[in-house]
Amino acid sequence: MSRAIACAVLTVLCTGGAAAAAVPRPGTLVPGESLGGVRLGDTPGHVRTVLGSFYGVCRGCATRTWYFTYRPFDRKGLAVELAGGRVSAVYTLWQPSDWRTPEGLRLGADQAAVTGRQPLIPLACVGYTAYVTDTRAARTAYYVLDGELWGFGLVERRQNPCR
Repeated sequence: MSRAIACAVLTVLCTGGAAAAAVPRPGTLVPGESLGGVRLGDTPGHVRTVLGSFYGVCRGCATRTWYFTYRPFDRKGLAVELAGGRVSAVYTLWQPSDWRTPEGLRLGADQAAVTGRQPLIPLACVGYTAYVTDTRAARTAYYVLDGELWGFGLVERRQNPCR
């Protein structure tokens, strides 16, 4: 076997698992627990196992942030913030299609569908509102822009969800 063929076979074998992992279509927010299969406290290695190793890195962010999108330079997808070697926040980018909660709340829903489900605290962000609810371990955010559910977020409890 030639060296080039051996390298190609090795590359396919080594990247097969990573290629199978990707931003989910559709993605799910489990309030207080996970978003797109990522949980607060996950290690970077676990994030790569769940979402793959093809991501962009934010150069101007205060916190190390990875952007997982459906295609290179696509705006829609999932952002993962890492602090102290663990996931500290995870949130949708733009408004990816078919993302929902297990109860059926979908991105694109009217604001009333968000605020009418449970007691939420509105937090004014620049240009949008984050409606939040806290559990012992996490803060779940529902991002509303122009009266429409634009995104989901999961951050550490009491952390500012505005991104």
